[in-house]
Amino acid sequence: MTNAPPFKAYEQTRLRCPDLPETGGAVVEPQDFIVEELPAYTPQGSGEHVYVWIEKRQLTTPQAIARLARYAGVASRDVGSAGLKDRHAITRQWLSFAGPKADGLRRYDDEDGRLQVLEVTRHGNKLRTGHLRGNRFIIRLRDVVPDARAKALPILGRLEERGLPNYYGAQRFGRDGDNAERAWRALVGEGRLPRDRQRRRLLVSALQSQLFNEVLDARLRAGETERLLDGDVLAKRESGSQFVSEDAATDQRRLDDDELVITGPICGPRMTRPREGSEARRREDELLAALGCRPEDFEVFGRIARGGRRPLLVFPEDLTISGVEGDPRSLRISFALPAGSYATVLLRELTLSRSSGPMLG
Repeated sequence: MTNAPPFKAYEQTRLRCPDLPETGGAVVEPQDFIVEELPAYTPQGSGEHVYVWIEKRQLTTPQAIARLARYAGVASRDVGSAGLKDRHAITRQWLSFAGPKADGLRRYDDEDGRLQVLEVTRHGNKLRTGHLRGNRFIIRLRDVVPDARAKALPILGRLEERGLPNYYGAQRFGRDGDNAERAWRALVGEGRLPRDRQRRRLLVSALQSQLFNEVLDARLRAGETERLLDGDVLAKRESGSQFVSEDAATDQRRLDDDELVITGPICGPRMTRPREGSEARRREDELLAALGCRPEDFEVFGRIARGGRRPLLVFPEDLTISGVEGDPRSLRISFALPAGSYATVLLRELTLSRSSGPMLG
């Protein structure tokens, strides 16, 4: 069997703030981590689809959907959601239902109190994956160091001004951290993906996420997340639309003016690549080749790996930080991130010890 590529564990990736003292602390209880979906649009109050605003705890989104679908007399696969939310947290999100019994969800009474229906309304279309602007997080860190708030402020200030590395968090790679390698072995013909479509998608997306993290880590170490390379693929921060840079000087000015952000690869045959013959293309191709992958190789995975680009940096919004009344060893932090970005990546910047060696590069 071929040796696996030297994939870097998420915990070894470069931090944005390795030079700043950390706060310490951790999320201890599910109620310490609250996630609230920021929808892409507000339900209009009329239409054929019933929209349900739920709060769940200690349940995955599919588990919550299964409970409500049984009550409404519909199949789980027909329930719409904009995305999956953490199990070990208190999370609030919209779901959409169709069918004559869906209005009855107003009267839903959960069997063990882990799922509540907070609001029921209507809208004209089914809710689908990606119909979301982002997520708001309210997080309590317990057992922080003395003066933790003073230590957190410069970290959060840098992330707000210069951007948070848009890494995929550790949970993306499976309980044992080996999902990316399993998908890679299937890619090179040394293994098979599971038959279950959802499980296949999880493994393949773990490999795509691993490769993105590797590119981001390399550019962060080289000081090139804010410095344009000739031929880079860029995204407009306001609209998200992407294009290949043809004028490095002009685009660097727009990058400096916070109009643009550099993107990294989500490997697949439809992925936009840096301009042929450019420095950005050479660097990206060399790094991916060193990890035993080419974007076009992902065609073997079919529709679950079409490919795309992802911003290297995201910019937290509405950042606030305060103490917790009655507990001088806790901090409460709230912020919003775009859809698909990980709050745990921001928490790592705050809490990780600078003496943790390879994590800091």
